[in-house]
Amino acid sequence: MTDRRTQLAGNLARVEERIAAACAAAGRPRDEVTLIVVTKTYPASDVRLLAELGVRHVAENRDQDAAPKAAECSDLPLTWHFVGQLQTNKVRSVVRYADVVHSVDRTRLVTALSTAAVNAGRELDCLVQVALDAESGERGERGGAAPDGVAELADALASAEGLRPAGLMTVAPLAGPFAGRPRAAFERLMEISTDLRAAHPAANMVSAGMSADLEEAVAAGATHVRVGSAVLGVRPRLG
Repeated sequence: MTDRRTQLAGNLARVEERIAAACAAAGRPRDEVTLIVVTKTYPASDVRLLAELGVRHVAENRDQDAAPKAAECSDLPLTWHFVGQLQTNKVRSVVRYADVVHSVDRTRLVTALSTAAVNAGRELDCLVQVALDAESGERGERGGAAPDGVAELADALASAEGLRPAGLMTVAPLAGPFAGRPRAAFERLMEISTDLRAAHPAANMVSAGMSADLEEAVAAGATHVRVGSAVLGVRPRLG
């Protein structure tokens, strides 16, 4: 366990250096960017070590893994983010532990989240996931709504009991005009964010950038970066 703690501490320090350098290069204060450590496939023991090392935001993308892990770590001062594609049949479970849902991409999901949040007596921050590889009315290969669907979803969140429109999330697309161009993709997300904040001023979170492209996200203006393998190591293959 001591070796693992040392490993995580070193990895965290290197990621922190990258974020700090990216902020400096962009002329941004370091405290404008929040690190979310994506702990998917890793055990609750790693989450405990990360908490000891000062991490306060962790993310999961599969409810079947996240629910027991969050329960095991419920005593820790953590904010839990759900970042994966979310099926409506998982919503009741997710709202019990998630503080922020990053992957809202259809109105049916808004309705399900609202009902579950009210029943659980919770209020959730929700991000609209934007698919920069999707045409109007479609969803992206990795989830997400087309850019022209963002306003409708944000309005739905704003009027849904138990939910708050908190901002936007994207994953750098593998296809379409932004494929292989993460900086351009994240800059486009910031343009959409500007439009969103005109209607919903408090929806100022911009979740973008992962281990490979966090610098591009920070340069574009992201407020949250989701980093997994750079902190925890190369993920074991799921069976």
